[in-house]
Amino acid sequence: MSIFDENETKPAVGHQIGQDLSLLSVDELQKRIGQLREEIVRLEQEVASKGATRNAAEALFKRG
Repeated sequence: MSIFDENETKPAVGHQIGQDLSLLSVDELQKRIGQLREEIVRLEQEVASKGATRNAAEALFKRG
């Protein structure tokens, strides 16, 4: 028995910025667009969350 599982499958690689898109079908491109839009929403939510945390901290320590 080997330490490494030779039959282990690698996870599918998602979209990579700058990759060649010429081999993808319209359906595959639309799916990736949807995934990227979902990721943008997730990133924007994280930015908003961090901004709210920062604002709360600034208000707590604000002198005056």
